[in-house]
Amino acid sequence: MVDLTTKLVNVIGDKTAKPLEKAFGMRVVGDLLRHYPRRYAELGRLTDLSKLEVGQHVTIMARVASVKNYSFGPGGKRTRTEVVVTDGTGRLTLTFFQQGWRLKSMEDSSLGLAAGVVSEFNGKLQLTHPDWEPIKEADDPTEASRLIRGIIPLYRATAKMPSWKIAQCVEMCLDAVGPVDDPLPEALRTARGFFDFSGSLEAIHRPRSTKDWQSARDRFRFEEAFVVQTVFAQRRHALEHERAVARPSVEGGLRERFEQQLPFTLTGGQRTVVGEVAADLARTHPMHRLLQGEVGSGKTIVALLSMLQVVDAGAQTALLAPTEVLASQHYRAITAMLGDLAKGGMLGGVDGATRVRLLTGSMGAKARKASLLDAASGEAGIVIGTHALIQDHVQFAELGLLVVDEQHRFGVEQRAALVDRTDVKPHVLVMTATPIPRTIAMTVFGDLEVSTLRELPAGRQPIQTTVVPAAEKPAWLDRGWQRVREEVAKGRQAYVVVSRIGTDPSGKEGDDDGTNETHSLVELHEELVGGQLHGLRVGALHGRMAPDDKDATMNAFAAGELDVLVATTVVEVGVDVPNATVMVIMDADRFGVSQLHQLRGRVGRGSEAGLCLLVTGSDGDSPARERLDAVASTTDGFELSRLDVELRREGDVLGAAQSGVRSSLRLLSVVKDGEIIDEARAAADALVLADPALVAHPALAAAVDELEHSEQADYLERT
Repeated sequence: MVDLTTKLVNVIGDKTAKPLEKAFGMRVVGDLLRHYPRRYAELGRLTDLSKLEVGQHVTIMARVASVKNYSFGPGGKRTRTEVVVTDGTGRLTLTFFQQGWRLKSMEDSSLGLAAGVVSEFNGKLQLTHPDWEPIKEADDPTEASRLIRGIIPLYRATAKMPSWKIAQCVEMCLDAVGPVDDPLPEALRTARGFFDFSGSLEAIHRPRSTKDWQSARDRFRFEEAFVVQTVFAQRRHALEHERAVARPSVEGGLRERFEQQLPFTLTGGQRTVVGEVAADLARTHPMHRLLQGEVGSGKTIVALLSMLQVVDAGAQTALLAPTEVLASQHYRAITAMLGDLAKGGMLGGVDGATRVRLLTGSMGAKARKASLLDAASGEAGIVIGTHALIQDHVQFAELGLLVVDEQHRFGVEQRAALVDRTDVKPHVLVMTATPIPRTIAMTVFGDLEVSTLRELPAGRQPIQTTVVPAAEKPAWLDRGWQRVREEVAKGRQAYVVVSRIGTDPSGKEGDDDGTNETHSLVELHEELVGGQLHGLRVGALHGRMAPDDKDATMNAFAAGELDVLVATTVVEVGVDVPNATVMVIMDADRFGVSQLHQLRGRVGRGSEAGLCLLVTGSDGDSPARERLDAVASTTDGFELSRLDVELRREGDVLGAAQSGVRSSLRLLSVVKDGEIIDEARAAADALVLADPALVAHPALAAAVDELEHSEQADYLERT
């Protein structure tokens, strides 16, 4: 007998284990048995080819009659593979694009299951990019048992590791594995009518009825939610015993003086959130609050008022930003807003003023030393920086509040580096400009209180977003460049955003994905300067520039010394140039929904309306165009965030650092399964209240420990 931690190679052999590890990261038996079927084919419910209807989702069993590759597109570089299959009642074409390898893998006379949505092309029915599950006809007892059961599990697979082969490996592991301790407490299983762990594995991989796999799927879906919520329940319980110094508001202090000199009135939402944060800061229990808000909803003002409250109370604050561009932008904006209130101990400073310092990894030695000294002495009430802030040699006289901007871009250890340095915990405010649906917030930020800003400040202008299909209608792109020139002629400015930089000085291609089919910053900048935008002042900004050059370029654009800025996504968040009214996003299909929403939020920040052009070469009916049309249809970031989850992998919603969601949440949908998450949270809270260390539940404790210490668990945000 083996257990879930046994190496796969010891059960299925090296030849099969290696491709599984390469394709799916599977190393032990538990990895494979947690690779659940994504759907099932019931042999008794297969559809005859003679009864197919357009729009119908079908599963058929058929034999390959012919396979042929066709070339098309510019230079014949694209491939269409047409596979004609028959079940004796009729014929059907299976169409695959850019999968020429199927010519060999789907040989004539091979038998298999095909599943997909029936469509019609040139008067003939077809399935486009269907799932294909080969059925081996050799004398194989494993294959025979699968067919006898009548329900065939279909797994996420690859060309080298097809579904039927994964099923064989699963069968071998199920037969070899011994009894497994269940992370779900028995009382909870009984109350919900679930199988135990071993029975659930058997039912989900070798079901004998539809009820079997449905019940097992429900159990594992709840288990995923329950383990995650137990992690958060333990954290919330631990936080109750941590202490912080209360930082109440001070009458006549910097915060009050700053608010009185603001040239605008706070929105109702801002006032509400400022009040929530102020109340948290006045307690001796450390604040752990997430502030999420629409693009341009005024999160920075809320954060600054909170920081000033802490400075008034005699402590310091730190603002941690993910990039030097964003850190520098925050420094410039906060210094400008505070004016003489930020000149503590300096000429022109007023009584009680504080000092704002910037700390980044690329600063010169003299400036860096000054910032470090002011942080250590307490002269700097506000220190703004990047990862450089969390280095061991950076010391604060008394850190009272940590503000983390775009916090999902920081790893667990990075965020904890400042918080865990002292016995008395600083208050923590984390911010994100990516609107988060409630169920995602519960699953990803379950140990934080959540404040939301939906209302935009008065005077913010609308942004018109238009999809520009450059391949189908090149004249539209020409018109787009004309619009840029028209806006510049009115004294306004424009961004042009690209997905990759180009060739760096070493000669290496600066591609994001190894393809040259997209526009590069280097080439496009040269093209625009010499062509469509000739005569305009066109600058370039990207992450590989020297820090001084980046600052000089951004400052020049902010000062109106550049008409057009061609940039990568370094301008995605935090960059605020009110005079910019147009953004052209090249190869917009290469960006996610939320990222496009963030990017376009850089325009329309002044007194004039904004225009965002999403340039794409994708086909009109492609999923990429569906995403772009969705972005163009609404400026509601919360609606787009919900749609983003539905269109893409859930783990991508909050950025690349959240990729662990997909490895840990295999069946649970953080958007669709809100009720399950609610129930799991309540059950976890009750259990942790009774047994905080999970002493009576060792299997659950092991599952929690595995999740907490997984390299892919950064999405469980610790602050």
